[in-house]
Amino acid sequence: MSLQPAERRDFIRDMISDDLASGKHQAPVTRFPPEPNGYLHIGHAKSICLNFGIAQEFPGARCHLRFDDTNPSKEDQEYVDSIQEDIRWLGFDWGDNLFFASNMFGFFYECAVSLIRKGLAYVDEQTVEEIRAQRGNVNVPGQESPYRNRSVEENLARFQAMKNGEIPEGRAILRARIDMASSNMNMRDPVLYRIMFAEHHNTGSSWCIYPMYDFAHPLEDAYEHITHSLCTLEFENHRPLYDWVIENCPVPARPRQTEFARLNLTYTVMSKRKLLQLVQEGHVSGWDDPRMPTVSGMRRRGYTPAAIRNFCHTIGITKFNGFTDVALLEYSVREDLNANAPRRMAVLNPLKVTITTLPENAEEMAEVLNNPEKPEEGVRRLPITREVWIERDDFMLDPPKKYFRLAPGRTVRLRGGYCITCTDYKQNAEGTITEIFCEHIPGTIGSNPPEGIQCRAAIHWVSTKYAVDGEIRIYDRLFTEENPDAAEEGFLSVMNPSSLAIITNAKLEPSLAGAEPEFRCQFERLGYFVADRRDHVPGRRPVFNRTVALKDSWAKKTKITSLHPLLWTINFNSAPLKKPWKKYGRDE
Repeated sequence: MSLQPAERRDFIRDMISDDLASGKHQAPVTRFPPEPNGYLHIGHAKSICLNFGIAQEFPGARCHLRFDDTNPSKEDQEYVDSIQEDIRWLGFDWGDNLFFASNMFGFFYECAVSLIRKGLAYVDEQTVEEIRAQRGNVNVPGQESPYRNRSVEENLARFQAMKNGEIPEGRAILRARIDMASSNMNMRDPVLYRIMFAEHHNTGSSWCIYPMYDFAHPLEDAYEHITHSLCTLEFENHRPLYDWVIENCPVPARPRQTEFARLNLTYTVMSKRKLLQLVQEGHVSGWDDPRMPTVSGMRRRGYTPAAIRNFCHTIGITKFNGFTDVALLEYSVREDLNANAPRRMAVLNPLKVTITTLPENAEEMAEVLNNPEKPEEGVRRLPITREVWIERDDFMLDPPKKYFRLAPGRTVRLRGGYCITCTDYKQNAEGTITEIFCEHIPGTIGSNPPEGIQCRAAIHWVSTKYAVDGEIRIYDRLFTEENPDAAEEGFLSVMNPSSLAIITNAKLEPSLAGAEPEFRCQFERLGYFVADRRDHVPGRRPVFNRTVALKDSWAKKTKITSLHPLLWTINFNSAPLKKPWKKYGRDE
């Protein structure tokens, strides 16, 4: 699964290689530090593949899983459990290197006391409004707090009172004493600690003061002896504060923070706040709704870990922000499933065909390849009976010129079975076709029709006698606009009303009734599907989700004109790349 560093070049891996060559580090130590306040999404998957990938690629390296659980009001054990499950499903493991920020609270407190003793931190008891008014802006320097010059002894006493729960919530904070005139707003005496009387999922009620992320983050890295702290670009302006904390606190190691571009995906929102809103307001069925960009949602939709890893590898690690077309992710899924998913037959919009030249009780077995991409996986045998289901779209009364499927007088092959010719049909009062009558051509199972008979298409089918009724859920993109966050009336205003269609009368080949949850396959000629991991009950209630169509049905709608998937990354601030696939050894 992993590649050697020489096969995967980017500025971060180059930096690590240089550090190892110079003797600065013996082996890299990275970390993936999620906050347990939501489920992981595809943007997190990019960071997971980077951090855990480095640990797989460099000898002696390791990657820590660390929960940044410093805000008990938004965190939950459910999120802790789901994050661990998702990372394992993606194919990575942290071994014994599981950490919680909450287990370091004592260390954080000692560092804060150390800053106070050095005169580099003070307890501020102004109101939130007063502090905000004094902060200034990028053009106006901030004003110093009247509490800024308190004595060390008084600050120590007030901080102890905060820790003991003697000061009400919101009435005091601990601030760093840095520079209220700094051009970097993050350096204007940032908040280090606040009071929160909330039950913590790990420490219970042991603490009522909690460190801010900008204070805890560098201390966690130092505590764990992280060598390379890899963050997304929004933390670039926070790096001076990161370095200030490391420089002024009694830490056992000196990690280095490096930033890379986060993943922005078209037709997708990635804010955990917005994803939580979708869940809480019932716009989706939950965090694992197959339309969600969460790892659990993609898993339930039938995406494979390999496809997600390959996608993250393809988009690479860069320093510029842009949007990646979601079609590239879907392309990665198609490529993986096309190679590995077995084929099955299902009819989603059934139309009955009666083969009049077969006896009432006729049964003959057709042999169909399980996977044309892997002939070694053999064949399966399907019963052909007098009556079969076909797709309604596979029959037309008056077909256009390039329509090669079934029509009056036309011949087609039932996939793996007989060639049949339409001789008649039945309509209801509204003109809807209700049944087709055909004659079969004997001896054509596994053989071509006699000379002079044109059979230019093979269609899928299911025996009416052995068909299993199933529920099929057709999922599409959740939003109709490439950048939902930019919608004038908010992201909810551009939700796709057709993002889910449910088919309740689909006809499935018999083997699909016993499929286990998360069984992935291609419904021949229709797309890739997966047995729903929650609602599918083998032998009782088949429920399949469409993972992705066989082709990109959105291609004609997108503003992106390139036909090659490796060009589907948009950088709104620079010219498009020219033939980037040559980097990957492709010429398409």
